[in-house]
Amino acid sequence: MYKTLLSLPLLLLFACGDSGKQAETFDIGQIKTPQGEMLFWLYDDTPKHKASFIQLANEKYWDTLTFNRVIEGFVIQGGCPDTPEGFADSPYLLQPEFKDHIKHTYGALGAGRDDNPEKLSAGCQLYVVQNKEGIPRLDGNYMIFGQLFKGFDVLDTIAKVETDSLDKPFTDVPMEVNVLALTAEELSELGYEVGEKE
Repeated sequence: MYKTLLSLPLLLLFACGDSGKQAETFDIGQIKTPQGEMLFWLYDDTPKHKASFIQLANEKYWDTLTFNRVIEGFVIQGGCPDTPEGFADSPYLLQPEFKDHIKHTYGALGAGRDDNPEKLSAGCQLYVVQNKEGIPRLDGNYMIFGQLFKGFDVLDTIAKVETDSLDKPFTDVPMEVNVLALTAEELSELGYEVGEKE
């Protein structure tokens, strides 16, 4: 009888512990535009760029900015203006974190930069590859730190907007950038299986 009573509180303790356990979540980049929502897996293999994206998204840095350079069959690019003055206004620059297995594939999320010899990324700039064949000539030259997995139709719609001679859309394409904490189950429902691509 004593042994039975003694084991009961332990069973209750373990039962409560299991039910209170929270599922692991993953940081997912979200870019909302008038054309719709894009969701991105953020690579752990590029920790500085991932952390920078999360920091600026949480600070709402991009939420007053636009996709200001749009080239169908190449990239859609946003953030601070794609000019020397724009890069000078970047809150900071980031050392490259090139990885051979991270490529400029269709939907890759990258960080813009100017022609600096160290290939430092501008924290203020982001772009999404819209070329369906990828852009291998950019691999090892410009930083990729994430991959689109939902919203390819949105990417393609933005890429088709009318632009001027400087590739700036005639009608602004504003962006709202967030970071979502999603579980593996929630990601699976969105069509992304954790462990497949990261």
